[in-house]
Amino acid sequence: MIKARPSIYDISPYIGGESGDQSNVIKLSSNEGPFGPPPKAIEAVKNAASDLHIYPDGGCTQLRAALAIKNNISADNIVCGAGSDEIIALLCQAYVGEGDEVLYSQHGFLMYAISTKAAGGTPVTAPEENLTASVDALLAAVTSKTKIVFIANPNNPTGSYLKRDEVKRLHAGLPDDILLVIDAAYTEYVDDVDYTDGHEWVEQSNNIIVTRTFSKIYGLGGLRLGWGHGPAHVIDVLNRVRGPFNVSSIAQIAGLAALSDDDFITRALSHNKICAAACTTKLEGMGFTVYPSAANFLLVECDAVDKADAICAALKSRNIFIRQMGGYGLPTCLRISIGTTEQMDIAISAINDYINA
Repeated sequence: MIKARPSIYDISPYIGGESGDQSNVIKLSSNEGPFGPPPKAIEAVKNAASDLHIYPDGGCTQLRAALAIKNNISADNIVCGAGSDEIIALLCQAYVGEGDEVLYSQHGFLMYAISTKAAGGTPVTAPEENLTASVDALLAAVTSKTKIVFIANPNNPTGSYLKRDEVKRLHAGLPDDILLVIDAAYTEYVDDVDYTDGHEWVEQSNNIIVTRTFSKIYGLGGLRLGWGHGPAHVIDVLNRVRGPFNVSSIAQIAGLAALSDDDFITRALSHNKICAAACTTKLEGMGFTVYPSAANFLLVECDAVDKADAICAALKSRNIFIRQMGGYGLPTCLRISIGTTEQMDIAISAINDYINA
C-alpha cells in the first residue's frame, strides 16, 4: 500500500464548529459575522453569476489594488488566497521541511500545527501568561531548527493580544532567517491605540508577513478569501507555490465590494462591542469567568470539564451551537461567538436555564 509521509498520520483533522442541519439553528461556534455578507457583496455576486464560466484573474489584480489603498501598503507586496488558512499552509509548504520547527503560543490556532505537520515539520508551543502569548517564552523556545514563528494577534480562542511594543520586541529578538507571521484575522475588532496588526513593519523588514481574512468582519467565510502582506521575496515564493487560480472570481468580486461597504462594517463593529459587553455582564452575573476578548467571541470559563460538556449539550438540544475548547488545551472553557442580539439573548437564557435547573 502506498503511504504518505509519516508526519501526515500525526495530524488530527481540523473539526469546525458544529452547525446542525443549518435549519432553525443558532450557530455561535465558528466566529462568523452575525449579519451575513455585506449588502454590496451580495449584489456584486448576483451581478457576476452569468460569468462563472470564465477563469478568475490569477493575480487578483483589482482586489490587491483595493487592499493596498485601504491599508496604505503596496499591491506588489500582497498575495491572495483561499482564506488566510491557505496563506498559512503555503508558508509552511515553502519554508518548512523534515527536521524543521514551527513555533507558536500555547493556545494558538490549530491550523498552525496541521500545516506544519503537513509540510513535514514539528510544531512547538511556548507557554502563555494569563492566556496571552509570552514574548519571553516564545524567544526562549527558538532553536536552530525554528523556521517560522506564528503569532495570532488577537488570538483565537483566547481573545487576547500583544501590544505594539511587545510584537516589536518579539521581532527584534528573532534571527533574520526566521519568518515572523502575524495572523491578524481579528484585527478590525481592536480599537486600542497601542495595538498593531504589523503592516507598518512589513516592507521595511525581510522576515515579517501579515495574514488577513474576509471571513470575520466582512462575513465572507463561505467564499474562502484571505490575503498576505509580506516582503517582496516572500510574496515571490508564495506566488510560485500557490495554484494559478487559487481565488475564485466570485470571491474576488465579493471581496472587492465588501471593502467598500463602510456602513456595514461600522454597524458590525458597533454591534460586536455593545453585544459582547452586555453578554459578558450577564454571564458574569451567573458566576462565570469571561476572559477579556478583543475579537468577536467570548471565552467562558466553566471551572470543570463536566460542566462545560453539559452546558454545550444542553444548548445543542435547543439547536444552539457553541464551541468546546478541549482541542485548544482549554477543556473547561467554552467559546461563544457574538451573534445577533436575539441569538445572544436566546443563548444566554438557555445557559441560565441550565444553571438554575
